[in-house]
Amino acid sequence: MTHKYLTLDESNFDETIKDGVVLVDFWATWCGPCRMLAPTIEELAEDYEGKVKVCKLDVDENQSIAMRFKVMSIPTVFVFKNGEPVKKIIGLSDKDEYAEVLDSLL
Repeated sequence: MTHKYLTLDESNFDETIKDGVVLVDFWATWCGPCRMLAPTIEELAEDYEGKVKVCKLDVDENQSIAMRFKVMSIPTVFVFKNGEPVKKIIGLSDKDEYAEVLDSLL
């Protein structure tokens, strides 16, 4: 299955978030709530294609980025605008909450 979201890591994180509105889901494979959030992230990626970059970052594989943004619990979703974090949503939320944040930045 191909995903609409981008997978981020050390090599592409800063380049990806520097322009426009970017949603980043900080997650891990062992995290149950993260897996529950995955379909929502997929839907957001589809709904906002061409307007917002929707991304996922595995915290186990990219601990330095997780530490840089002080991610203590997952899932944590950050929304960046032109490289700056403008919103942080910790835990499981519904699609409408994410959409509201994205819409307010577009």
